[in-house]
Amino acid sequence: MPKVVFQIEGGKPVTVECNVGDNLLELARRSNVAIDAPCSGNGSCGKCRVKLVEGELESMPTRHISDDEYKEGWRLSCASKVIADCTIFVPDIASAYQSRMKTADLSSPKEVAIFDECQENLKHSGIHFKNAYLAQVLTLAEPSLEDTMPDNERLTWAIEEALGVEHVHIPFPVMVKLAHTLRENNFRICVKGEKKGDTFECMEVCAPDDTNIIGCAIDIGTTTVTMVLTDLTSGKLLAKGSSGNGQIRYGADVINRIIEQGKPGGKKKLQDAILKETLVPILANLCKTAGINARSILRLCVGANTTMNHLFVGVDAQSVRMEPYVPSFFHWDGLLAGDLKLPANPLAPVLIAPNIGSYVGGDITAGTLASGIWDKDEMSLFIDLGTNGEIVFGNRDFLMSCACSAGPAFEGGDISCGMRATDGAMEAVTIDVDTMEPTVSIIGDEGQKCVGICGSGIIDLISELYRCGIINAKGLFVREGKRVKRDAHGMGRYVVAFPEESETEREVSLNEVDIDNFIRAKGAIFSAIDTLLKSVDMTVDMIDRVYVAGGIGSGINMKNAVNIGMFPDVDIEKFHYIGNSSLTGAYAMVMSNEAEAKCAEVAANMTYLELSTYPGYMDSFVAACFLPHTDRSLFPHSIQER
Repeated sequence: MPKVVFQIEGGKPVTVECNVGDNLLELARRSNVAIDAPCSGNGSCGKCRVKLVEGELESMPTRHISDDEYKEGWRLSCASKVIADCTIFVPDIASAYQSRMKTADLSSPKEVAIFDECQENLKHSGIHFKNAYLAQVLTLAEPSLEDTMPDNERLTWAIEEALGVEHVHIPFPVMVKLAHTLRENNFRICVKGEKKGDTFECMEVCAPDDTNIIGCAIDIGTTTVTMVLTDLTSGKLLAKGSSGNGQIRYGADVINRIIEQGKPGGKKKLQDAILKETLVPILANLCKTAGINARSILRLCVGANTTMNHLFVGVDAQSVRMEPYVPSFFHWDGLLAGDLKLPANPLAPVLIAPNIGSYVGGDITAGTLASGIWDKDEMSLFIDLGTNGEIVFGNRDFLMSCACSAGPAFEGGDISCGMRATDGAMEAVTIDVDTMEPTVSIIGDEGQKCVGICGSGIIDLISELYRCGIINAKGLFVREGKRVKRDAHGMGRYVVAFPEESETEREVSLNEVDIDNFIRAKGAIFSAIDTLLKSVDMTVDMIDRVYVAGGIGSGINMKNAVNIGMFPDVDIEKFHYIGNSSLTGAYAMVMSNEAEAKCAEVAANMTYLELSTYPGYMDSFVAACFLPHTDRSLFPHSIQER
């Protein structure tokens, strides 16, 4: 059997035996070698580049690998088969999404300030940040020959007396450790649990010095995962962290992952990728950082889209993508951390922010809760930008929602030099209208060279190319110069970084196909907004506020987004970035029973509009696939200086 050695840049090598003819990307997946493949291995994105160091591969020709690069050993892993022993170099760019992706994870003072403001606004809306979890230190009388009361009754009587309750429930996971805990601590212990009226649900018995009661809020995005630990009494954030979603290697979008789940063993593979590879390491690290025992985590809440929710709990998601698009669940009560083997108290409830449709999930209901638009008279537009685009419109009287398939372009997918927001990504750019020379901003330490272009950078670049008259309304190049190159077929591209200016010594550019792909993505966003407004007989000028959420939203130049026709042309002052609203909403639900109830109410009262069946949506989409739009009157402030 052939032996493959994966040499991972910045990591330890992985050696695996395989069969002749095994696909290299599939082999890497089975071996937990992280290779980014936004297209899920269909050969369209060109992101799964690896280098053959020794041995042999059978590789199909591809437009993503030049002749010179092929001679140097570069291959697409999805287009390569193992035919003999070989050594494969996996560049850091292929796997950096795991740990270095830029996320809205409260790591900056700006994100923290936005998070705090959202929580204060919820409190002003009348939501009390209270829950029923508590920790109580008890001193029990030690048993003797004269006092042979069993441990469970002894504990029950002590709890009833201390808390003034009439009923105490001691479940199995507590019962099995009760005898040892009592005697190890000389019958002085701490009990933790939830007080429900006249009943105390005992969740933990431990040493008297461990009085922590902790909550955990989780945002499971298609691309990234973010988590915070909080004190359930004070609300203080104790630790926070994030990483890329380990499921990324199975596809950048939910459809590819649902397809992957349907393959033999796929359900477990996708669940392991989010639980074992992503959530468990983050949670373990946060507990270590905060100096707490994982069993002190008594309540968790997850904000995630409908597909991610299904993959997270290990439920078949096939019906999500198939007509009539009915998921297995919208709302689920009774899920416990122990059911999923999460490193938390096994009796801790795992709240899932309710879904309202196949493509509008709990991340949007949690985000809508966080935005506060449900408590406002003014007409508000809520836009969550990520791998998919979800939109909510309304006020305290009504809420309408929809989702559009923007594709992976906002995360750098379907873009020749696109990449996610990690080190080396160009995140912002301006272009001199006369010289056509760019001034770029690169993610990373000072001196970091350009590797590719992330979503916010693509928006800026297309807007600047259009403003400077370098491309026309169709996204075709109409000016020539040092930075504008054309291939043998006449297709134009704009060079952001020449080979000598880039980290990889490969040209970083944006071509006409890339621009067309992105125009379709931005067209999907605007046409969804347009259709949602039309469904309630309203127009753009009736929008009072626009709330933009999601990781990509942090870097978006709103003016440029309007300039290319992605967002409606309203006063820039009406735009407000509200950070990771899914995480913010999940935190509120962890801390507050009232917030949990309000999120369920918001979901129940929200109308879901299925765009694929709505008359006129496709016409609106086609009209939006120009810069900025076929109807220029919709974008009076769009600028083209030359």
